[in-house]
Amino acid sequence: MPLLPSLNPRIVDALHAQALSLADEVRTRFERLRTETNRIIADDEDLRRVQVSCEALRTTTRVMHCLAWLLNHRAHFAGELSELQLRRHGRLIANFPDSDPEVVATLPEDVQVLVHESQRLYQRIQRLEQAWRSEAIANGSAVQRLRDRLARAVADHSSAA
Repeated sequence: MPLLPSLNPRIVDALHAQALSLADEVRTRFERLRTETNRIIADDEDLRRVQVSCEALRTTTRVMHCLAWLLNHRAHFAGELSELQLRRHGRLIANFPDSDPEVVATLPEDVQVLVHESQRLYQRIQRLEQAWRSEAIANGSAVQRLRDRLARAVADHSSAA
């Protein structure tokens, strides 16, 4: 029994809705945090402002990469991308940098939750990507399947002659 369900439009659509919601929450909350940080932190604490900005960028980018992956798969399921195009251009960025736990620990609790949610979403998409690519390798590529069909057709034609 596989550990992950086959990738299908329902899973992709559900994750897409989750990622859209998370992206909106992350953007809104980090914007408010930047405003609060600029108002509260003294001018000599530029490092704190930079840390908040970097974490905002890292978290937002992580969610955007998930959205891009999901949109590519939605396009494939809608027939707008071939499997070859999806495999070639629909990769999730590998080894996206994790958030700095020390910086995240200094953020308000609700922001920490958003950062952790973005990491969990990214990890889930990563597992789906790995399973999807492994399944394709196990099933053989489309080119290999075509070669196999051609070889059978030639063999059938040769034996019939």
